[in-house]
Amino acid sequence: MNQQELTDLISLKLRVVRLEKEYSQQKMADVLGLSKKTLIQIEKGRTAASWTAVIAVCALFRDSDVLQATVGGDPLEVLETIAHDGIDQPIDQSMGGKVWWREIEKNGRFRLQQNVISQHFRILDEEHYRWYSSFDEEEARHRLSELK
Repeated sequence: MNQQELTDLISLKLRVVRLEKEYSQQKMADVLGLSKKTLIQIEKGRTAASWTAVIAVCALFRDSDVLQATVGGDPLEVLETIAHDGIDQPIDQSMGGKVWWREIEKNGRFRLQQNVISQHFRILDEEHYRWYSSFDEEEARHRLSELK
């Protein structure tokens, strides 16, 4: 998944996220810093959300069931991985990948997982802390071997 694909996905789901939160179009536009007219254009599929609006949606509605189902878990994890072209430092504790993840490889106390929806890879330790994220499988496998 890349920036354009995430933008397209969020744009398609924006109306459903708004309805899930029971927001009016005006309230949603105000929350995202958009004009109501722009929000309507996005919801009708006439234009895509801006990258800034996508970031706002992922950050402000990260607990949305719709968003989590759309990207396969925490929308901020997918967003950060795309924006930074991978994450290469120990960061937040996850739930361990029981729902949106399949285990690819285990190496000592670390395991490589792939998200079944967004297809990005991450490395978790035995306490479920994320050490690395990337869309590049070869690089993720290399990083896993380094962490051994």
